[in-house]
Amino acid sequence: MLSSGRTVSSRLLRPASWLPFRLCPERTAVSSMPKELIKKHELEKDELRPLYMDFQATTPMDPRVLDAMLPYHVNYYGNPHSRTHAYGWESETAMETARKQVADLIGADPREIIFTSGATESNNMAIKGVARFYKAKKRHVITTQTEHKCVLDSCRVLEAEGFTISYLPVQKNGLLDLELLEASIGPETSLVSVMTVNNEIGVKQPIKEIGQICRSKGVFLHTDAAQAVGKIPMSVTDWKIDLMSISGHKIYGPKGVGALYVRRRPRVRLEPLQNGGGQERGLRSGTVPTPLAVGLGAACSIAQKEMEYDEQRVSMLANRLVQKIMSEIPDVILNGDPEQRYSGCVNLSFAYVEGESLLMALKDVALSSGSACTSASLEPSYVLRAIGADEDLAHSSIRFGIGRFTTEEEVDYTAEKCIQQVRRLREMSPLWEMVQEGIDLKSIKWTQH
Repeated sequence: MLSSGRTVSSRLLRPASWLPFRLCPERTAVSSMPKELIKKHELEKDELRPLYMDFQATTPMDPRVLDAMLPYHVNYYGNPHSRTHAYGWESETAMETARKQVADLIGADPREIIFTSGATESNNMAIKGVARFYKAKKRHVITTQTEHKCVLDSCRVLEAEGFTISYLPVQKNGLLDLELLEASIGPETSLVSVMTVNNEIGVKQPIKEIGQICRSKGVFLHTDAAQAVGKIPMSVTDWKIDLMSISGHKIYGPKGVGALYVRRRPRVRLEPLQNGGGQERGLRSGTVPTPLAVGLGAACSIAQKEMEYDEQRVSMLANRLVQKIMSEIPDVILNGDPEQRYSGCVNLSFAYVEGESLLMALKDVALSSGSACTSASLEPSYVLRAIGADEDLAHSSIRFGIGRFTTEEEVDYTAEKCIQQVRRLREMSPLWEMVQEGIDLKSIKWTQH
């Protein structure tokens, strides 16, 4: 899978799930098989796994997090809400320690942290919960067009219930216009929801300034910080954030756990989505899974200690990747603001190349395409369309995710492979040939027969 003469650290040489079809001798045999069987066939082969460059989708669990969790899977298995014996007490102590670790990372009080199953549940709780609690007097919610699907879909549910939702556009650099936001807030507005770091283009919104506007207008601010917590310094007090969503598996913790920060002073009230035993201040009934909570706490503690180092290293690797690719290939666009961004999320559009074709050609690197929200959709990314990207460029984008465990060898290999495949695909493209001949594609009137 690697080019001849190229050496890569042994950590990259893992048992494989799949390789590009062009390297598989069984290509002819599997070409007629259904897609699901092809995936199964490829996963069962004992070959090299692709390099992982998709840290916005999920992160590998830090081994130190697993070490912290294991005792609570095996030895300390009590229900943390059992108050009559030592098994419950020790689990409760671990749960409260984890709550404090999460709170310390964002400058909150531990009593303001509600454990959830992840950022999707946290976003649903915050948006629906606040809107429904204050609906007697306020029935207007503001968000942006580039939010995560779970925020947009929660807002659509509220619209069906009779709420008014303002989906604010963003500027071409992906940032929200603060004057537009301020003008959109009215006496009926109960909540503004803006994500801190965009999961697709990595743009970092000015949450501190947004918080000041919202506080001055008497409106609550919720931020989906799944891609930001543990990666950039955040303070809910300084930034005047009232609700914040956190995900465990985005910060090298376990999947299936997250948290919602809910401010106590000034108090934020919300209607719970889930009813039952009244755990988590009555906002999220159900037994808190102690091992997962411990894992989230450990991940937050590690992130707090190593954030500065991680940020510098990830930034160095991201710059290395972008410079290598852009110095070798013309007509490559970095999507989103070049300065106000989290460096570990690099979204590039390769003009005159179909994003899905490039992904297929880069099967030995695990990446994602910005050209579709789901693998079954042929629609271009709504985030890229919101920042004004042409449809062809939106279809040609690839997201590179860099994280704590990414190596220089992986970055170099990915860049070299990307350069090689983009050149190959462009050589096959009649559009690229026309551009090389000086033809302005936008001046051509295409006709259908």
